[in-house]
Amino acid sequence: MQTYRPQIYEYIKETYNTSPEYLWMRYPDYAVFRHADNQKWFCIVMDVPRDKLGLNGTERVDVLNVKMHDALEADFLKQQPGYLRGYHLGGKCWVSILLDGAVPLTEICARIDESYRNTAAKKASIRNGDIYNV
Repeated sequence: MQTYRPQIYEYIKETYNTSPEYLWMRYPDYAVFRHADNQKWFCIVMDVPRDKLGLNGTERVDVLNVKMHDALEADFLKQQPGYLRGYHLGGKCWVSILLDGAVPLTEICARIDESYRNTAAKKASIRNGDIYNV
């Protein structure tokens, strides 16, 4: 089975200085990546049976869950090859990406970057004496 898992781990380590966290004994290959400041997840890598994703077969396949800016963007992506509804994460903005080569690695890295921004801590900005979250 082809997988981009090692390349993704390396990309996240080099770009965000973050290592995978393995939180569940029952799922030893599920890896969560968090922001250092707010501890929010920005992506998770899992190996999931194909039939749980709505695909044919029962063999396990690596997927990456990322958070999109809005539900409309997520819905659009789910119409593209290699993109699926977010497996096991609530909300309409999470998307699962197959890591089997269906989506180019450069595109996956761009989605990781977007998810990182979408889950970042809000920064306060002061305008005319009022505080806004941006």
